[in-house]
Amino acid sequence: MSETGMNSVDEIMAELTELADEKILTVNQKHGDDHAVNLSKLRAVAKRLKKNHDLALELWATGDSAARLLALLICRPKEFGQEELDTMLREANSPKVQDWLINYVVKKSHHMEVLRAIWFADPDPIVGSAGWALTSEKVIKKPEGLDLPGLLDTIEQEMVAAPERLQWAMNTCLAQIGIEHPELRGRALKIGEALEVLKDYPTSAGCVSPYAPVWITEMSSRKES
Repeated sequence: MSETGMNSVDEIMAELTELADEKILTVNQKHGDDHAVNLSKLRAVAKRLKKNHDLALELWATGDSAARLLALLICRPKEFGQEELDTMLREANSPKVQDWLINYVVKKSHHMEVLRAIWFADPDPIVGSAGWALTSEKVIKKPEGLDLPGLLDTIEQEMVAAPERLQWAMNTCLAQIGIEHPELRGRALKIGEALEVLKDYPTSAGCVSPYAPVWITEMSSRKES
């Protein structure tokens, strides 16, 4: 059993159990997640443990969502192999675990571009959503080699009927193309207006609506002001 200081996997799991809050679980379940630990408290545990890749692997292997989130905070992303990351994505058992895996690990990995292409073409909508999320990152930071008009074609044809998580990822890509690429902004706006995906999504005060036309207009205005 791996240990860091006085913290074995069993001890950490016991600590996570003590930190669990039923109210947090109830809220998270509405979003498809099943962890009950406040994320700020989880980050505090990770800060105490520091980076420990072996321990991270053991925590991930428990299958517990809170433990997996903690694992993603203390792992060393560049130590994962391509097949290992692919397996982890397919094992990810909640939206939050998938989101953190992509943003905290895969985006820092040498295998990001290969995995982006593999996942983008995967018929599983959950895996496909990861490919679209990484494509959105590429749209923003390194669009060279992407067929942006082709992405818009796919979004126009498939987004309305896509399962929820895949639809969200495609919608994000639509918005980022419109925000980052002025020459395609008009078309991105028209697609968003025609499809009306997330048009009525409730948005808290001070937050930008995920409805692509509003999102594109607001964020492009900020970039150009």
